[in-house]
Amino acid sequence: MQFDGKKLRHEMKYYIHYHEAQALRDRVGAVLMMDKNSIGREGYHIRSLYFDDMHETSLLDKNNGVFRRKKYRIRIYNKSDAVIKLERKSKYHDYIAKESASMTREEYERIISGDIDFMRDAEHKLIRDFYYDCKHGLMKPGVVVDYVREAYIFPISDVRITFDKQLKASIQSLDIFDVNLPMVESIEGPKTILEVKYNQFLPDFVYGLIQMSAHQRSTISKYVICRERRKSYAD
Repeated sequence: MQFDGKKLRHEMKYYIHYHEAQALRDRVGAVLMMDKNSIGREGYHIRSLYFDDMHETSLLDKNNGVFRRKKYRIRIYNKSDAVIKLERKSKYHDYIAKESASMTREEYERIISGDIDFMRDAEHKLIRDFYYDCKHGLMKPGVVVDYVREAYIFPISDVRITFDKQLKASIQSLDIFDVNLPMVESIEGPKTILEVKYNQFLPDFVYGLIQMSAHQRSTISKYVICRERRKSYAD
């Protein structure tokens, strides 16, 4: 399915207790293949620097349930600059679209310092769009979001099941390459975020694997959780 020229995917999110997550990951891991980016049984580390405009549109649109919304982030893996991605995640009710463009450490440093004009004539449309929104929407970094992701994949319908844990928000600094970046836990209690993404349909046997005791879908946004956590900490 496509909308506005973007490939759309289904996305379902749940909060699950740590103990149930352990049982569920054992079931899923016995059948589905672990994501190739994993560096161990626990998966891999993700760190993202999220941007928002002067009106905090990304934050407010999510909290107000706006049908069509977007947010930009710069993402790294395992606290390394080997792979740096500029991403835009768009949401259309129950569907999502994600676009990404690679960037260098030098380009990242230029963006953070406010030197963004080099993006104006970039080859990649996403980078040009980001430049426009930074220039005219006065976007700036808002929060660094940290978590560990354990991911499993199934090729039919490009199914992806992830367990996201140890969600943390940055305080004081927004430097994603600071290995000692001050962070605070952002979810109360021993909870894991389960995400299920797929294209046209979810295969029956995968649906059976992820059946849980008594959980309902949640409108979880790691960005919103961590942005509000950062704000409360500052207060």
